[in-house]
Amino acid sequence: MALRYRRILLKLSGEALMGEGSYGIDRVTLDGMAAQVARTAALGVQIGIVIGGGNIFRGVSAGAAGMDRAQADYMGMLATVINALALQDALRRSGVDCRVQSALTIEQVAEPYIRGKALRYLEEGKVVIFAAGTGNPFFTTDTAAALRGAEMAADIVLKATKVDGVYSADPKKDPHANRYRTLTFDEAIGRNLGVMDATAFALCREQKLPVCVFSIFKPGALERVVRGEDEGTLVTVS
Repeated sequence: MALRYRRILLKLSGEALMGEGSYGIDRVTLDGMAAQVARTAALGVQIGIVIGGGNIFRGVSAGAAGMDRAQADYMGMLATVINALALQDALRRSGVDCRVQSALTIEQVAEPYIRGKALRYLEEGKVVIFAAGTGNPFFTTDTAAALRGAEMAADIVLKATKVDGVYSADPKKDPHANRYRTLTFDEAIGRNLGVMDATAFALCREQKLPVCVFSIFKPGALERVVRGEDEGTLVTVS
């Protein structure tokens, strides 16, 4: 089947890297995600990735209680760099040429974020991991995904979660909850479905950048999404 999306921005949560653990990185889970990305890249899809840091930051969250918000957010950005380096290593072991660009300057371990260079890497078929969020406190990695997706002229933002889409209710609590196949941004906001944080969602709507919410743990799901198959929940302007 032909590809529907040629350039994607994949948003991975830090929590997804934990597997069944309470915090940290689960090696089996990480390698499984890298394998999905590798198979999708082999189809000819250009892939940018924004990764969260909740799995690392969660381990010190009790110590961050009461901390200055900006200081805590910078700590969270550093956690995303750790995850980005781990993912880069896993992708390279899967045979994928990969670069990490950081919104914070940490030149010993990652390149600084430069839009033109990132675009060139994507065009060359390299996977680009965008670390440290937007580089600013008070903005989530969801917002970073929307921002980088717009800057990279991505066809879609893919939000990888543990749930295979957006549901009318919590599927773990309500067995009759229905998965939405498609939604408009206005419907998602009106029903308070919490697809992404408000800033990220507003940016995607303004830029007419569709969002797909899907489960990264479902085998082959990422490949099915880029082919335009019925996978996850697609959120569009209309």
